[in-house]
Amino acid sequence: MSPKTTTAGTNDETALRPSEPVLWHLALLSGSNGTTLDAGLAGLKARYARTPAAEDVPVRIRTVGSAEGGHRGAVLTGEGIATEIGAQVATGAKPVAFLFPGLGDHYLDMGRDLYRDFPVFRAAVDSCAEALTGDLGLDIRAVVFPGNCHTGTGPGSGTGTGSSAFDLRRMLGRGTGPQSENERRLNTTRLAQPALFVIEYALARLWESWGARPSLMIGYSLGEYVAATLAGVLSLQDALTLVARRAALIDELPEGAMLAVMLPEQEVTPLLGQDVSLSAVNGPEFCVAAGPVAAVEALEGTLRERGVVCRRVQTTHAFHSSMMEPIAGRVTELARTLTLNPPSIPYISNVTGEPITDEQATDPGYWARHLVSPVRFAAGLRHLSAVPLLLEAGPGQSLSSMATVVRGSDAGTVVASMRHPLERQSDSAVALKALGRLWLAGADIDWAGFPADELDIVADAAATVAREADSTAVPGSVERELAGLWAKVLKNEQIPHDVSFFEVGGNSLLATRLALRIKRVFGVELTLRQLYEWSTITRMALAVETLRAGGELDAQGSSHTGTSLARHRLPNGLTVWHQNEAETRHFYEDIFDHRTYAKNGITLRDGATVVDVGGNIGLFTLFSHYEAKDVRVFTFEPAPPMFELLSRNVAEHAVNATLFNIGVSDRESQATFTFYPRSSGMSSFHPDEAEEKHNLRTIIANQQKTDADAEVAELVADEELLDVRFEAIEFTATLRPLSAVIREQGIECIDLIKIDVQKSERQVIDGIADEDWAKIRQMVLEVHDADGEVARLVELLQGRGFAVTAEQDEMYVGTDIHNIYAVRGAR
Repeated sequence: MSPKTTTAGTNDETALRPSEPVLWHLALLSGSNGTTLDAGLAGLKARYARTPAAEDVPVRIRTVGSAEGGHRGAVLTGEGIATEIGAQVATGAKPVAFLFPGLGDHYLDMGRDLYRDFPVFRAAVDSCAEALTGDLGLDIRAVVFPGNCHTGTGPGSGTGTGSSAFDLRRMLGRGTGPQSENERRLNTTRLAQPALFVIEYALARLWESWGARPSLMIGYSLGEYVAATLAGVLSLQDALTLVARRAALIDELPEGAMLAVMLPEQEVTPLLGQDVSLSAVNGPEFCVAAGPVAAVEALEGTLRERGVVCRRVQTTHAFHSSMMEPIAGRVTELARTLTLNPPSIPYISNVTGEPITDEQATDPGYWARHLVSPVRFAAGLRHLSAVPLLLEAGPGQSLSSMATVVRGSDAGTVVASMRHPLERQSDSAVALKALGRLWLAGADIDWAGFPADELDIVADAAATVAREADSTAVPGSVERELAGLWAKVLKNEQIPHDVSFFEVGGNSLLATRLALRIKRVFGVELTLRQLYEWSTITRMALAVETLRAGGELDAQGSSHTGTSLARHRLPNGLTVWHQNEAETRHFYEDIFDHRTYAKNGITLRDGATVVDVGGNIGLFTLFSHYEAKDVRVFTFEPAPPMFELLSRNVAEHAVNATLFNIGVSDRESQATFTFYPRSSGMSSFHPDEAEEKHNLRTIIANQQKTDADAEVAELVADEELLDVRFEAIEFTATLRPLSAVIREQGIECIDLIKIDVQKSERQVIDGIADEDWAKIRQMVLEVHDADGEVARLVELLQGRGFAVTAEQDEMYVGTDIHNIYAVRGAR
């Protein structure tokens, strides 16, 4: 499940009209060896950089030399950018299992770009919409794509509002913000279930058109209906009838409640009582209970008294519980009017957690049992362990997350094919990237169905020398040995070969240590900048081979791909996704360990409302969540890479958070935001590289006073390190005044505002309207003391009725960074 998210978007009146040439293009490269392939990848990206791609098909296979070697790469182009998805050796043809999600991750405009860009997807949606009109009495396209539906033609022009993302926190009882009229309509059971079925079915047909055939399928709740349809158990028309009429029957039932409980099934079941049912088993210690509202409330009270973590699921009905029994017979009778066939493709039953049998699939009573029985999803996932590749075919990425946990460190085998509700990516880009990942993994897909040609790019001289020198070497020996060095440095044996060193936990210090090990083992010297540029195991091995052969390395661009796989376990046991281990550790010590806020009089009560401006990866948001019960947090983070990590952390820790992928200022506007992927804590709307390098040097030097490390001391003076750390990426961010959001969200009291916005703190303060100041009880600010700014802000806050303390942490002595703590009415 995911936090409620508000993203900054724009209205595009032509966004749903088919365009030529294609807006997004995936180039699948195949080469005889790694050197040839790498040259092809570099050349193709350079070609697209010089001249934006004008392709007439979404996917094309490009052969570099002989394709028999199994070396594969993938490049995605669109919106003027060419992105390398990866490069690796693919062996064999690996089967793929399809996963179909249930309600919870659906959102307005889900699949909107797919409808625009892919005729197969569009035709499937259109045919389903027309077939559903009789039962629904409306065009389901108008529900999924509000404001964009024209009868008989499907979505047309315009978009929904950029802030109308479905409130997924409500699925775990943690969302409190108002829903828009369009959201309320989509989220009614009568319409949500048919809408989700249509999008997942259309997406499956798109994958089928790309040559992907599932070897096994599993659906969560409603998702099983999609699996059954693809397996031929139900015809499309019968499936639509069953889904729509079943949803209408559920709408007639009394209100119910659901509760997510973090306990094993055997411990939950004895506590349920007579009226509450076990609704789902999603993991070893993750169950869902459902029943009448009063009974579920009583269960919740009992669990909380015992200290058990539990959350109310936002729902109108108690799905998969005994409260569904009054309509079970009618569902059976409805199924009797349909033609039920044995499955032609195996799939897992939610009722048993086992592969469905012919007898079950053709029994009309099965669909009634499916309605009232718990979803045995955890058991079903165990049957997927033998399938090397998993593809989630539906909105969001919840099933991918569950499967990733079950499958452990081999996360590269789990692929989501629609964007997460928190992401601002194009649906088409996400789907094509998923296809690229399956190409790299060697998926059993009919690749011959895609147009193919030879790529007329020749490797450069250095690559040619490297290839000749490598002709007598054991294939992949350097790559394997290099992987061993990575494992020792990162203390992680399970590292994908196509992911950046800096996105699996690496940092500047560890990169320097890696360079020393490479020099000792291979006898070549890679500079820190080259480690950043040749940052995957596969590409770094190529760099080592080239240098050993006497060649030279050309610049390869940024090491940042926008997808961090780095997780870090904090000393208190919490695990977080992060960008930079040193910064994560520093902020943890400041917030959790030293409890700097508490020492300066900042307190949080149960039920508090917190505003976190400059959320970064979300450590302060997590602190607020764990500091008191039922805390509600509104978090702002403008940098998309950090927002992705923030979103993951908030969702993983079940924080009651509303996230905003925007900046905060004193007026409605847009501004360029400079993001430093290697020094994310210093990103800014007001970049000053010289000042920020000085601050970093000073902070590292101050750390040395208490924790001396000769290797670190040497790095302090390393200009190359600082240059690399301040590799810059620019984004355009939407800015909004804080008071505008306070009004829209209906916030009446703010227990604490934290502001950490790198020299933009005054603009944030100026964006608070006079009438909102009385709502604020406490404030914490990081302030850059330019021309007496600290004194001015202290005076301003004192004038607003706060007792104010300003101090400089010993780590920041010698910089202009100070902290201000303001508590209303304190003495």
